[in-house]
Amino acid sequence: MAHELIAVKYIWKEGELIPWQDAQIHVMSVAVQFGSSVFEGIRAYETERGPAVFRLPAHLRRLHDSCKIYRMEIPWTSAQLIQATAHTIAANELKSCYVRPMVLRGYGTAGLNPVGTAIETYIAVYPWGTYLGEGALEAGVDACVSTWFRPHPNTFPALAKSAGHYNCSQLIKADAVLKGFAEAIALSPSGMVSEGSGQNVFLVRDGELSTPAIDGSLLQGITRSSVIAIARDIGIPVHERPIPREALYTADEVFFTGTAAELTPVRSIDHITIGTGRAGEVTRLLQKRFLDVVHGRAADNFGWLTYVADVLDQAPVGV
Repeated sequence: MAHELIAVKYIWKEGELIPWQDAQIHVMSVAVQFGSSVFEGIRAYETERGPAVFRLPAHLRRLHDSCKIYRMEIPWTSAQLIQATAHTIAANELKSCYVRPMVLRGYGTAGLNPVGTAIETYIAVYPWGTYLGEGALEAGVDACVSTWFRPHPNTFPALAKSAGHYNCSQLIKADAVLKGFAEAIALSPSGMVSEGSGQNVFLVRDGELSTPAIDGSLLQGITRSSVIAIARDIGIPVHERPIPREALYTADEVFFTGTAAELTPVRSIDHITIGTGRAGEVTRLLQKRFLDVVHGRAADNFGWLTYVADVLDQAPVGV
């Protein structure tokens, strides 16, 4: 990805656009020392009306929720951050991009007590293609069940999207890649299916959709909730429930969802072929509906798209 970032000129920091290379923090910041930062991953898609950001208010609400959980006082409202996001995309002249808002604890203490440490807010935007590799959305990927578990509830808050949490995700991802898989599926402490390293997991069996319930071991994904909404809208039954590991192997279809992964089919798990070994009928239907909405090819009946041009036309709200 590094070569893609060269073309990005600006990053938003605390109300102003600064050169990308100037967005730096001290090595002794609390964020660097202890992973004390929260963030979001959002996509802006190219449409006939210009770039449109997918479910931006929902992502920013989760960002504020993460800040609240970690007792980080963010001084920016969602309305201000929406305008900041639009201005940052426009300033970088991007038709589509990944959007990464970050709220972090800066320089101020060498100990674990974060109270009183300065809070810094950034919004980065940059090009990013298919997360799980070229052709993954069409052909699917090979996955494994990870040897690393997701956290037990009340160890750390899984509903917060915090940088420190992703040390576990990096172990899950690295272990899978070193074994020759594109991705891994982790189990909860109870041994039930939890999530991927950075994606939620769905199974299809007999035309019905299942996904792990929010049990304190996984992130409540926004793409996850979008797929559930699309499925229910077109009459596909959806169940949020505990899923045992072996149900992965016997599913008719399995797919990942996430901002980066979008809706990626899984063709095998632990070298066991899932269904026919290619994207199944339900997966393809949901993927097409999702991608048609986010690219502006279908009616946005859910109100999920925030068009950059529309935001730029609005009166400023203090960004």
